[in-house]
Amino acid sequence: MPETLKEKTAKGLFWGGVSNGAQQALSLVFGIFLARLLSQSDYGMVGMLTVFSLIASSLQEGGFIAALNRKKDVSHRDYNAVFWACSLISLTIYLVLFFCAPLIADFYGEPLLIPLSRYIFLGFFITSLGIAPRALLFRNMKVREQSIVSFVSLLLSGAVGVAMAASGFAYWGIATQTLVYVSLFTGMNFWYARWHPTLPVDFTPIRQMFGFSSRLIVTNIFIIINTNVFSVILGRLYSPHVVGNYTQANKWNYMGWSLINNMLGGISQPVFAKTDQDKERQSGIFRKLLRFTAFVSFPLMLGLALVAPEFIVILLGEKWLESARLLQILCVMGAFYPISSLFSNLIVARGKSTTYMWCNIVLCLTQLVAVCLSAQFGIEVMLLVYVGITIAWILPWHYFAHREIPLSLWDVVRDLTPYFVITVVLCCIAYWLTRGVDSLYLSFGMKVGFVAVGYVLTLWLLRSTIFRESMEFFRQKIHGKR
Repeated sequence: MPETLKEKTAKGLFWGGVSNGAQQALSLVFGIFLARLLSQSDYGMVGMLTVFSLIASSLQEGGFIAALNRKKDVSHRDYNAVFWACSLISLTIYLVLFFCAPLIADFYGEPLLIPLSRYIFLGFFITSLGIAPRALLFRNMKVREQSIVSFVSLLLSGAVGVAMAASGFAYWGIATQTLVYVSLFTGMNFWYARWHPTLPVDFTPIRQMFGFSSRLIVTNIFIIINTNVFSVILGRLYSPHVVGNYTQANKWNYMGWSLINNMLGGISQPVFAKTDQDKERQSGIFRKLLRFTAFVSFPLMLGLALVAPEFIVILLGEKWLESARLLQILCVMGAFYPISSLFSNLIVARGKSTTYMWCNIVLCLTQLVAVCLSAQFGIEVMLLVYVGITIAWILPWHYFAHREIPLSLWDVVRDLTPYFVITVVLCCIAYWLTRGVDSLYLSFGMKVGFVAVGYVLTLWLLRSTIFRESMEFFRQKIHGKR
C-alpha cells in the first residue's frame, strides 16, 4: 500500500532522528579524541578558513536543491543540467580561491594558510559533484538512504582524522577528515540515487530555476557570513588560541542544534511543498512540527548549557575550560535556531524566496553591525548581543509566515511555552541542587538525570500529545508494527 504523507513524515522524522543521533554520537567520540590530541591553535587554523569554504559551497549549490524540490515535474534533463552547472561553477570558484590563497593568508597574517586553504577548498568542489543525486534523494524523502550515507561517511572520515592527528599531522588531520567525508558522501549519494550525468547537456532548466535559486544563493551567503562572523573577527583581532576556543564551543553547539535541524530539514520542505494548495492543512502540519521542535530542542540545548563546564572538562580536559562559558551562551541560541529554521523552510516551500532572502539579509546586517559595535566589550558581550538578536528575529519570521498561512502569534507562544518553561524550571532546580557538589562526574550525572527524568515525568503527567505520539511511534517501531 502506498504510504500516506503523515506516514512518510513520521518515518522521515524517525530515520532523521536515528541517523543524526548516531552521527552526533560518532562526532562526540571523534571530537573528544581530536580535542585531546590537538591544540586551540590547530582548530583556529582551520576555523579561519571555514567562512570561505562555506561561501564557495553556497555559490556552487546555487539553491538548486530547493528549486528542484518545488518543481511539479522533474526529469533527468533537470538533474543533468544541475550537475553540469554546479560542477563548472565550483571548478571556477576553486581556481579563483586557489590563486587568492596568499591574500587570505596575508589577511590573517598566517603564511601557513596558503597550502592549507588550497587543500581544504578541494572539498567544496568534490561536494558539488553530488548535488544532483542529493537533490533527487531529498525530493523523494529518502531519509533512510541519506541517513546511511551520512553515517558511513562520518565513521570512516572520523577514523582517518583521528589517525592522522595521532600521527602528528595536527590541523592537516582535520582538513583531511573533511575531504574524506565529502568524497564518501558524494560517491554514496550517486550509489543510492541510481543516477548518473550524461552528455550532451541542456541548460534550459537552469535558466528556468535561476530566478528562484539566485535569491537563495544571496541569502545563504549572508547567512554563512553571519554565522561565521566571529571566526573572521576573532581571527583578525586575536590569536589562533582564542579562535580555537570559540571554534570548539561553536562545534559542540552546532552538533546539538543541527541534530534537530537536520532531522526536521529532511522532511519539512518536502511536506510543506506537497501541501501548499491547502493552507489550513499546512498550518496544522507546521504547528505540529513546531511543537515537536520545542519538545526536543529546549531540553537538549538548554540542558547542554547547564552541564557545559562539566561536559568540557570531563570530555576534553582542563585546557578547554575557557570555551565552556562561550558554549553556554551559544546553546541558548541553539535552542531557538531550529524554530527559526522551521519558519524559513515554510517560507521557501511557499515559493517566497524574495521574502526569505530579504529577511535573512536584514537579520545578518543587523547582527554584523551589532557585533562590530560590541567588539570592544569582549567576546562574551558580542555573543550575548548576537544571540539576543537571533532569538528576537523569530518575530519577523512569524510575521511573514502569518501572511502565508493562518498562524497567529498566540498560536506560536502557546505551542512553545510549555516545553520552554518546564525545561527552564528543571534546569534551575538542578543547578541549585548541585551547587555544593565538588565532583564533576557526580554533578554532571545529577544534572542530566534530574532534568531528563523530570522532563519525561512532567510531560507524562500533563498528558502531552507530542510526547505520547512520539512514545507510541517508537513502541511500534520496536515491536515491528506498521
